[in-house]
Amino acid sequence: MVSEQLVDLSRLQFAATAMYHFLFVPLTIGMTWMLVIMESVYVMTGKLIYKDMTRFWGKLFGINFALGVTTGITMEFQFGTNWAYYSHYVGDIFGAPLAIEGLMAFFLESTFIGLFFFGWDRLSRRQHLLVTVLMAVGTNLSALWILIANGWMQNPVGAEFNYQTMRMEMTSFWALVFNPDAQAKFVHTVSAGYVTGAMFVLSISSWYLLRGRDVEFAKKSFRIAAAFGFASACSVIVLGDESGYTVGEAQQTKLAAMEAMWETEPAPAGLKLIAGINEAQMKNDWEISVPWLLGLIGTRSLDKQLPGIHEIRAKNRERVVSGIEAVRALEQVRHNPDDLAAKARLQTHQADLGFGLLLRKYVRTMDEVTPELIDRATADTIPRVAPLFWSFRLMVAIGFGFFALFGLALWYSIRGSFAERRWLLRWALWFLPLPWLACELGWFVAEYGRQPWTIYGVLPTHLSVSTLSVGSLYGSLAGFVGFYTVLLVVELYLMARFSRQGPGSLGTGRYALETAHT
Repeated sequence: MVSEQLVDLSRLQFAATAMYHFLFVPLTIGMTWMLVIMESVYVMTGKLIYKDMTRFWGKLFGINFALGVTTGITMEFQFGTNWAYYSHYVGDIFGAPLAIEGLMAFFLESTFIGLFFFGWDRLSRRQHLLVTVLMAVGTNLSALWILIANGWMQNPVGAEFNYQTMRMEMTSFWALVFNPDAQAKFVHTVSAGYVTGAMFVLSISSWYLLRGRDVEFAKKSFRIAAAFGFASACSVIVLGDESGYTVGEAQQTKLAAMEAMWETEPAPAGLKLIAGINEAQMKNDWEISVPWLLGLIGTRSLDKQLPGIHEIRAKNRERVVSGIEAVRALEQVRHNPDDLAAKARLQTHQADLGFGLLLRKYVRTMDEVTPELIDRATADTIPRVAPLFWSFRLMVAIGFGFFALFGLALWYSIRGSFAERRWLLRWALWFLPLPWLACELGWFVAEYGRQPWTIYGVLPTHLSVSTLSVGSLYGSLAGFVGFYTVLLVVELYLMARFSRQGPGSLGTGRYALETAHT
């Protein structure tokens, strides 16, 4: 058995480093395609203002990228330091997409970022634009492979357990790559990054317009951000719906907890807008819902039921009981590989092995299991409902806020009157931090909702950790939080400083000369 404090501290450290890292990632993903658009307009029109836009916003992108790399590299090492058994158990599968990301996507991205910054005077317009496009492709490929790895943790397809090696082994690389959960997570996550990039440009451009400085530069940046942001906000909403469908297919426990759906409702189930959640009595004291909507999102049908938490718990209890037999059979096979009866029992119950391993949190052998412990293990299979329910709704509310803001920004951009709408500019300015909040909430829902599993339905979190001392974890956690906080302060300082300097920090002033003659 593993110390619960050790597990909690290991989870807290990984959560802290991951959430710090993801403060940098969305802007990196979103800004690359914004730079592609700006430079494409420069190549097509020859107007130097668009070159200066690419260089100025590219400078802010570069600051963010450098600090994001620093946080990302250290985070990956934690799989070997804090999650050693997890790395042993699934390393052949989980390590493959991470290795491809490092060898292909990250090197591609890093190489062309260098050419982006230092190739302006050495490459032709079209050559430099190609560099910018490849930089954007590398950034998105990097996100793709990381999210393929994470998607497999949510829905472990293309793999099977080998009792001889006591590890999960890959059976189909292409099933891993084309995992529906991974693909839905990728498109939804990068779309959220595009919204972040667009919001960043829109907000800073609005600040310039409110202060009456760099007006022509800000207007052109605002228009591009409004169009790109509106398309991205629409994508987030549509692709978020697809993510809801994949969760309904592969992680019905998470979906039921997100929706505070305690009882199985007649199909199609309604979507709760808000509810008074009573976790102690496992019910909602009150709720306001939209009929049919959850059923349509989660099943794409009118007649397929989504199970409620009580039904899921009953099924999970059966799986825990079956898992006990799987663990016992596995132990017998490990002791005597020629025991054919034990092999047959293991094959019968192997799908529930992970549920049996949940009991290792409480006992050393299955002979110590009692009905009360089975009930405790069953209760562990359901994450807390209220944090998931409200986090998801806040994320969705922010998403529709972006849809409204970018829609109005685009509308007034088309009409050419956005610069006079000071309420719109202030709205854009105050919305600046919200993309990061929405992204963090999304990751909280995805990862907290997977508990108690590291690999959903296969490997419990409490079995995944390394054998470390609690003191060493406190020390490393404090070190990571302190170091990452310094990096975040540096990022905010540099971003604020160069944003205040504005495009004039490029030292050219060409955009002003050009706009004076147009």
